[in-house]
Amino acid sequence: MQPDIVVNCAALSIPRACETDPSLAMSVNVPFSLVKWLSSFTESNTFLIHLSTDQVYEGKNSYYKEENETLPVNVYGKSKVAAEEYISSNWSNFAILRSSIIFGPQTISPVPKSLPIQWMDSVLAKGQQTEFFHDEFRCPVYVKDVVNIIQILTNRWISDGKKMQLLLNVGGPDRLSRVQMAEAVARVRGYDASLIKQVSASSIDRGVKSPADISMDISKLIQTLNFIPTSFQDGIKLTIETIT
Repeated sequence: MQPDIVVNCAALSIPRACETDPSLAMSVNVPFSLVKWLSSFTESNTFLIHLSTDQVYEGKNSYYKEENETLPVNVYGKSKVAAEEYISSNWSNFAILRSSIIFGPQTISPVPKSLPIQWMDSVLAKGQQTEFFHDEFRCPVYVKDVVNIIQILTNRWISDGKKMQLLLNVGGPDRLSRVQMAEAVARVRGYDASLIKQVSASSIDRGVKSPADISMDISKLIQTLNFIPTSFQDGIKLTIETIT
């Protein structure tokens, strides 16, 4: 049976892993099989919602808009650009969501990788001085905002049935460095901010090049969906509630 809506979250999303195995990154991150399967149905009207990334941008500017050129600096970003191009060329009804760092409560079925707020909370709670980058900027987005955006798009498709070809930056309202993220956690939790040691991203070899500033302009998201995203500090409070 042909699905009405498909939300594609499948990805090899660890940049170092993508850098190590570019072929695997391309095979996982570009939805060749999914689009081929959808194309096998008589009517090509399934609404495909695809999660992309802010790492499609080069990172030399601030507040990238959707129409800005995509010049990714690593394999992960390149594979996600390839996915966007493949979908837009081979499918006629889609929404591509370029998300930033997604943060929030642990999932019902816990994910194995470290979650950003939970990790910051744990190291600061132990009184450990920890290094954070002061010169990489992102627009972290609260996970339930991402879910709500998908729900809004789904409802819109169900209600009017008109095909979409939509590209949206899906970030939070705050442009933040890792230092600023950690400071926000410290404020909410009452931790000693002197535990936060500022370092440059260039001082650590992560085995993969990382864009410096891929903060995003989310005005199109707000205007198109009439959606107000959760602030980073409010998102921390909502996340912390599930930890304590």
